Amino acid sequence: MRSTMMDAPLQVARILDHGSTVHATAEVVTWAGGGEPRRMSYAEVGRTAARLAHALRDECGVTGDERVATFMWNNTEHLVAYFAVPSMGAVLHTLNIRLFPDQLVYVADHAEDRVVLVDSTLVPLLARVIDRMGAVRHVVVVGGGDPAPLVAAAGDRIAVHHWDALLAGRPEVYDWPATDERDAAALCYTSGTTGEPKGVAYSHRSIYLHSLQVCMPEGFGLGVADRELVIVPMFHAMAWGLPYAAFLSGASLVMPDRFLQAAPIAEMIAAERPTTAAAVPTIWTDLLAHLDAHDVDTSSLREVVVGGSACPPALMHAFADRHGIEIVHAWGMTEMSPLGSVARPPAGATGEAAWRYRYTQGRIPAGVAARIVGPLGEPLPADGASVGELEVRGPWVTARYVGDDAPDGEKFRDGWLRTGDVGTLSPDGYVTLTDRAKDVIKSGGEWISSVELENALMAHPAVREACVVGVPDGRWGERPLATVVVREGAEVTAEELRDFLATSVARWQLPERWAFVEAVPKTSVGKFDKKVVRSRHADGALSVTELTTP
Repeated sequence: MRSTMMDAPLQVARILDHGSTVHATAEVVTWAGGGEPRRMSYAEVGRTAARLAHALRDECGVTGDERVATFMWNNTEHLVAYFAVPSMGAVLHTLNIRLFPDQLVYVADHAEDRVVLVDSTLVPLLARVIDRMGAVRHVVVVGGGDPAPLVAAAGDRIAVHHWDALLAGRPEVYDWPATDERDAAALCYTSGTTGEPKGVAYSHRSIYLHSLQVCMPEGFGLGVADRELVIVPMFHAMAWGLPYAAFLSGASLVMPDRFLQAAPIAEMIAAERPTTAAAVPTIWTDLLAHLDAHDVDTSSLREVVVGGSACPPALMHAFADRHGIEIVHAWGMTEMSPLGSVARPPAGATGEAAWRYRYTQGRIPAGVAARIVGPLGEPLPADGASVGELEVRGPWVTARYVGDDAPDGEKFRDGWLRTGDVGTLSPDGYVTLTDRAKDVIKSGGEWISSVELENALMAHPAVREACVVGVPDGRWGERPLATVVVREGAEVTAEELRDFLATSVARWQLPERWAFVEAVPKTSVGKFDKKVVRSRHADGALSVTELTTP
């Protein structure tokens, strides 16, 4: 028996129509760095998206599934592109502005980008590589900066337009096509920490379903009364799906543009009074130091979602105890749209029991299936104790990479995505990740979690950041090297930190090698770049103190 239900396709255009009509008075606010923030209602976003779609079709020749790239900060125009490009049947490609030039050229060519929308403040960066992007035919400059470097670099092959002039006089209504919900709507590339970046094409269907999960109470819990401060970059994993979820739920958006330092973020919180926020842990580490030193009104901020890498428990407690802000752990991947789990304690959990749940990476939602597997790919029990690699599958999880005729065996197994994360899965669906498979320290036949050591170190009051990697050891194969950033005005020795660690980890796991650094190198999305730390150690670029066994 077949159902009697209508077959209404799940499309980005439906999200846009809903947000720009039902939630017409919600707004997106773009911070201006000292000037008056720019404000646009969701109704106006809908009208501007139509104007952009007309411009892309009429002036740039975007009539099918051509790729339209963005090279932009988190701002209003980027949000307009998020909706206009997929709604018109084209594919949005968010270029990561922090990639190396060769990687930028690679992903633009691999995606066959035809148009690039670029923020005027980023014109110098794009100008360095635009002549090497072989498929690009049009560039649209957003903002009032000088486009001359880009015009000079583009030559005769590429037409350079200005956003305001291109959209001027265009119709404010567009007849969005009946796109197949399984067609590509957006394209993101992994950060390429090993090998070339790999493309993930999100469908209209996956974006719609993922957006619903983001709005769920077990997700980010967005509602019509919320104002979401979106610090996580819109060029990374679709800003965790927050722009689309906001249009579904009616939550307003606060966009930081290029002002990502602690001081302007604190100003945004005080002035625009967001209720929720999202960013990687390094952002919140910097903000905590600023809030501790300055009197800032953060009373509106209910919670912040932290993902991208593990959030140190000490940071979670510091925000809760000193500023009344709850940090909520989340986990995911570009390959997962990216939401995989959110760490909200189950009903009835209070006190220390609730904190133990909050330290995990969270509970797997209904839209994602997860399992733990052993070294040979054998499924392990979800008992909260068995340690293995986490594998996932679901309607917003990619089954392959763009351009691959078949799934890569190193990343996919029997219809499951191999996450590369090592940890446990509890009977009630909570994931606890102890490390990345490539970052686990294999010492004398035993595994040491670099994340566990980092979290323990960052609980010391003198430590601002700590990154732990495995380095070669003649006796044990590998041993941990701890690189530490000391807080301004504080002093601490390697011996003191080792003694501090000894109160929370087994003595055989204590690092013998220590290096004090001014900053831990970060990837393009703000994670600790452990391959750089290992490389610096191998090259002798770190000043390492070796302690004897106590």
